[in-house]
Amino acid sequence: MVVSSFEPAVLALAERLRARGQRLATAESCTGGLIAAACTSVAGSSDWFERGFVTYSNEAKVESLGVPAPLIAAHGAVSEPVVCAMAEGALVHSRADQAVAVTGIAGPGGAVPGKPVGTVWLALAQRGGATQAWRCRFDGDRTAVREQTVAEALRALLDALR
Repeated sequence: MVVSSFEPAVLALAERLRARGQRLATAESCTGGLIAAACTSVAGSSDWFERGFVTYSNEAKVESLGVPAPLIAAHGAVSEPVVCAMAEGALVHSRADQAVAVTGIAGPGGAVPGKPVGTVWLALAQRGGATQAWRCRFDGDRTAVREQTVAEALRALLDALR
């Protein structure tokens, strides 16, 4: 993945967060920190990027973000309840005002019935606001799924901050 390809979106995101005096946290599973890497690839990101959590394992989701283990057991890590808990946990465990979370199946393995490769859940949470979550189905190989997830996360953040 070429992080610089996301620079226009990141610069627009930076402008919107700075204008609001807000900071962002990320909680990432399938992208392994790529959203945070895209955000911090631009100079001055320390003004608005607070921190990133890479919680690839279920244990990391529980320990770092406070996602309830029974929630993961009941719904699976790639689910709406878990991605919402990840986004909300990123706010609880940071000083950020906005959080984005992603969890999915980038492939080539990992598919389960009802959750094919390319299934990704994303969530946005903001302090004092409602958490929004949605599911995407991306095509392509592992790299393509991860790149599309980063693009979708940035797009959603920009839309939310309009």
